[in-house]
Amino acid sequence: MKKVKLGLAVALALAGTACSNLERSRDLANPNVPPAVTAMQVCSICHGVTGNPVSPIFPRLAGQQRDYLVAQLEQFRSHHRADPAGFEYMFGLSRNLTDAQIQGLADYFTKQVPLPGAPGDPALMAAGKEIFEKGVPEKATPPCVACHGPKGEGVATFPRLAYQYADYLSKQMHVFRETEGRPNTPMTQVAHGLSSTQVEAVAAYLQAFPTQK
Repeated sequence: MKKVKLGLAVALALAGTACSNLERSRDLANPNVPPAVTAMQVCSICHGVTGNPVSPIFPRLAGQQRDYLVAQLEQFRSHHRADPAGFEYMFGLSRNLTDAQIQGLADYFTKQVPLPGAPGDPALMAAGKEIFEKGVPEKATPPCVACHGPKGEGVATFPRLAYQYADYLSKQMHVFRETEGRPNTPMTQVAHGLSSTQVEAVAAYLQAFPTQK
């Protein structure tokens, strides 16, 4: 019995040491944990250490616009962004983040280098390129370049789209078009002008985003 109690005491002591190690902590409620540590110890589980996740379920954060990341984390924290994935993964993770932590996380991921995705069907990508650059005039749908730039890098609160996973982009377009999970964005109107096939096309193009000629 004494050995069991001693073992428990040692385990608790080690746990306490781990929690107090700010350079390896996963304590999201501790504002003293450096944002880079949170990024590497917590965010990396889904998004990868460099913001380049393995699974297309999770968005690529590497090279993302800083203002956009700050805005999204603030919306998760306040529950104003309530799309299914946001609700499931981000509400709990963001609820205790301070403004300084949010800004630090945005700084960390903005500085990472995004990796291009795999190219898809050439015909589909060509159709997506047309939408990206020219929109869909017959439906008064503006081109993606109007807000996200000719290189798809985004600006301010308009996100970087280049190299984003096609699967993630497609799902978000359906959120914009069919739900109220992401309110107060011009994408609600834009998404309604695109068919499911057109969404798939532009998402395929953006995932690989071939070098512009």
